[in-house]
Amino acid sequence: MKIMRAPLLMIGLLLCAQSFAATDQQNKMTTCNAEATAKTLKGDERKAFMSNCLKAQPAANDAKALMTPQQEKMKTCNATAATQALTGEARKTFMSDCLKKK
Repeated sequence: MKIMRAPLLMIGLLLCAQSFAATDQQNKMTTCNAEATAKTLKGDERKAFMSNCLKAQPAANDAKALMTPQQEKMKTCNATAATQALTGEARKTFMSDCLKKK
């Protein structure tokens, strides 16, 4: 019975360690909180600042890094369709063909 305790303990520790990894939202919360503290905001000012800070989108460079290859392809195809002024069925066909290309 004692032999089983060590492996079970190790598995438990590994599973717990995964739940402690900070998410992007948690990192954003930490950053916004640090900024609010540095600015010595209190009360309603702090609430408003935190709300705006947490709603803020990442910078353009960060947003591009967060896009998946499929999202980048979709953005490119959409821009091309817009420059060609495609609408309706022609746009649907173009988008379908464009997204299928590798």
